Amino acid sequence: MRKLLLIIFCCFSLQFYAQEQQLALQYFRNGNYEKAASFYKILHKKHPYNTSYTNYLIDCYQQLEKFEEVKTIINNQLKKFPNQEYLYVKLGYNYQLQHLQEKATLNYQKALKAIEKKPTTGYSIGKTFQNSNLLNYALLSYKKAMKLNPSLNYYFQIATIYGEKAEIENMFNTYLDLVANNNNYLPITKNYIGKFITNDAENKYNILLKNILLKHLQNNPKSSWNKLLSWLFIQQKEYTKALIQEKALYKRNLGNLQNIIEIGEIAFQNNSYEASRKCFNYVVENTNDIETELISKLYLLEIDIKTNTTIEIIETKFKQLFNQYGKNTETASIQVKYAEFLAFKKNEPQKAISILNEVLKLPLNKFQKGKIKTTLADILVFSNKFNSALIYYTQVQNNLKNHVIGQTARFKIAQTSYFKGDFDWAQSQLKVLKNSTSQLIANDALDLNLLITDNTVKDSLKIALKKYAIADLLSYQHKNQQAIDTLQVILENYKGHPIEDEALFKQAKLYENLNNFDKAENNYLQIINLNKDDILVDDTVYFLAELYLNKLNDIEKAKEYYQKIIFEFPSSIYLVDARKKYRKLRGDLIN
Repeated sequence: MRKLLLIIFCCFSLQFYAQEQQLALQYFRNGNYEKAASFYKILHKKHPYNTSYTNYLIDCYQQLEKFEEVKTIINNQLKKFPNQEYLYVKLGYNYQLQHLQEKATLNYQKALKAIEKKPTTGYSIGKTFQNSNLLNYALLSYKKAMKLNPSLNYYFQIATIYGEKAEIENMFNTYLDLVANNNNYLPITKNYIGKFITNDAENKYNILLKNILLKHLQNNPKSSWNKLLSWLFIQQKEYTKALIQEKALYKRNLGNLQNIIEIGEIAFQNNSYEASRKCFNYVVENTNDIETELISKLYLLEIDIKTNTTIEIIETKFKQLFNQYGKNTETASIQVKYAEFLAFKKNEPQKAISILNEVLKLPLNKFQKGKIKTTLADILVFSNKFNSALIYYTQVQNNLKNHVIGQTARFKIAQTSYFKGDFDWAQSQLKVLKNSTSQLIANDALDLNLLITDNTVKDSLKIALKKYAIADLLSYQHKNQQAIDTLQVILENYKGHPIEDEALFKQAKLYENLNNFDKAENNYLQIINLNKDDILVDDTVYFLAELYLNKLNDIEKAKEYYQKIIFEFPSSIYLVDARKKYRKLRGDLIN
């Protein structure tokens, strides 16, 4: 019975103790320092060795301007625990709050002197200076400790302080010192530096970092500096420059082809096809691995397709690959890409479907089969065979529910239902996808859901939206002129309808595909005049600027519309690119 009572008493005591802590912290955070101090006073008395309670009690009294009580607490604490030298900082700061600077400085010096006796106290003393916003003293503490004991590592703390002081050059150099001492810190250093740079190569911090790295390379050639430069150039979407750094590493046997493959993939995803081509050509020239060679050659084929290389040349390249490597599991990805080429470029969907059905007979894993079935369904949609397509999409979605391939299939189910005019079922699928693990799928789902929602509020029969969905399908099927004509019917019959701007924008993009640039320009200008607050306006302004620059050769107009993005749409996703292009047009590039 005694043991039971003792256990109950201990449990009750622990619960009460936890409540005291919680209440004290709650009062402190709410700025009720009087009540917080009453709790921390009890906790400090019970646990005088606990520095957390001591510090909170001191902070409460300082907020209440009870400076004498603080002085008494610190002096008593130092008598009991002389190894808590960080309290000299607290005492000094207590004097500083009273404008007694000489006494404050005297105690700060005592704290710094303590580091000489025991360098490991540098962290607690430096941190206390830092928390009191005494940043110069904090720097002195960390640097002194590291000088006395080179095994100590306070680089992150020092870099953080330089950041707080807005001494960005010193901050960058400190992170680089950290990497110079231990290359394992390179990944985390990228994370910290990444908070200060942007994807704009003309950003002052980007320029500063680049110059520092180039200087380091000149004075002390080290692979880490090449890697950081490569990483910086990738952030700035300067992929050819990143490739130069990776090639330098590879030639010195300090890098690998995988890094170059990754740059090529990123460049491809960002439509920098020439930079991507350089990467994959370099890989093909330097690899002895068949799998790596096939991946690179497939990307090179995709680049040819994206850059409008003639159908005859692309067809020849596919046949050369199949003659060299055969049609087997190793070339499954190339066979799938060939099927897409046949369907979407040569308009031979039946031949493409036959090829994919043969590929599905190969011994592939469920993820490979999921991708192939999705492609097969895409081609069936292209051929107006919606029900057959939905069967394949549903199979993939059921087999790979939580994988990005399955989520892509679910989006395709929604998109196909939208093409058919079944908007309710499409939205039921899209709502599930708003929490997709893939941000790209989630964004696509949100965009399609908004399109349906925005254009059904004033149109319960959804007649205009059904017509627009047909035009969207025709565009997907590369029937551009038919899509344009369908959109024109919408524009003539539904003036003032919410779908008008969507129809104008879609039609403008199709006009561009058909090289009818004057009509594209006219559509873009109509959108801007319709509603300057519309969600599509910043896209329209940017694409109009691109049209003037790349197709209509009107530099002044291009500058005008890039400038609109900069000043009128500061939160636009096109801001950095618009600013970069505007500066080039205004500056030396055209001279």
